[in-house]
Amino acid sequence: MFEMLTRPPKQSPIGSYSLDVISLPEECDWEKYLPVEIRYIFQKEPAYKEKMRTILQNGKAIGVRTVLRTPENILKAIHTISVHSQHNYIINWLPKLLKEKHLPIFTKDDHKRAKHHHEDLDKAMDIILKDRLKFKRIVLIDEENIGITLQEQQFVSELSEIIYPIAVDYSVFRVIIDNAQERTRIAQSIIKALLIIGPAAHFLEKFVSGLGKIFAASADDLLGESAELMALRGSGFSWRELAKRGKVLIPVFALATWGAFSVEGLIHENKLILAGIVFGLSAVALSLTTAIQSIFMYKKNATILAKEGKMPTATKKALFKISFIQDFTNPARLGLIIGALMAPLMGIIGSLLGVMDNGWVLATIGSTESIVAGVTVISAGHINEWRFRKKIKKMMTR
Repeated sequence: MFEMLTRPPKQSPIGSYSLDVISLPEECDWEKYLPVEIRYIFQKEPAYKEKMRTILQNGKAIGVRTVLRTPENILKAIHTISVHSQHNYIINWLPKLLKEKHLPIFTKDDHKRAKHHHEDLDKAMDIILKDRLKFKRIVLIDEENIGITLQEQQFVSELSEIIYPIAVDYSVFRVIIDNAQERTRIAQSIIKALLIIGPAAHFLEKFVSGLGKIFAASADDLLGESAELMALRGSGFSWRELAKRGKVLIPVFALATWGAFSVEGLIHENKLILAGIVFGLSAVALSLTTAIQSIFMYKKNATILAKEGKMPTATKKALFKISFIQDFTNPARLGLIIGALMAPLMGIIGSLLGVMDNGWVLATIGSTESIVAGVTVISAGHINEWRFRKKIKKMMTR
């Protein structure tokens, strides 16, 4: 509780970090309580346990500094390269740049485009490369202020070399996750609001008529669509590109509104499964349509990248796969698509159970997308951290 109250009111633009420190020689004997990086060192190089114990006995402490949030200048550099050179893609070049220093391909047109927007692709790449290994580092702390010897400095450098596989994997993990969060910040705010607005709107749908019913039936779908568009806009797609898809959304919205009013008739005709599907789809029609469109938008860009030599030439199936992965690397987009796909299933279940006349049930089914997307966004950080820790454990058993 005290730690929460003493945190800075705002996140620093240069990033934030944690520092796990061991300063007592006896701690080396209690490995399960040590930072995972120290345990990794002991497992890969057992001889370093005694060396570390000696360092600790000499009035020093050893810490593992972990960046918890990517600095804004790195995120901006990634966005610059993604938008002006890589057609809004990240996964085809960023992991290789961070892991292997494999430089992305920049064409003359890329440089011209970036310069037109007052950006410099080479400078952006240098910013990323400069700090790529600073996300997880071993640091030596002189607790008794007696000075750090050259041998101790060399020892810490050796420790950093041992944890290199963890450090470079963590840099890839941290940067990609934070980039996804940054690109969908507005979308995530909308989704979190939908956790309340969605169920409330659908509950009101039971008690209003006419235009009010249309508004209630469409409120969370319109907000869900807004979240979809803001997520794509944050990924680098221009308003002009998104507007081209808008002409499809108007008839889809009209069809969804008609579908919402058709459900009751289908239930009376005992077409329960169809009623559930129609109700579920009408609640997510706009955002589901945009989700499908976005995959094709990324597919188009992947094809361009392949032609420019920035992505290995692949089959249509492979290009669709990488398009899908790129599109749903961020939690906002992932949550929306999972929720949209679940909505028809929830509608079928509600129809078969005969509870479609219950306002609360309607609110829950109609807001499946909002609820799933909201939970996904909120829990994404914990899920990603868990996945990374699991990966580290696998590395330790090799």
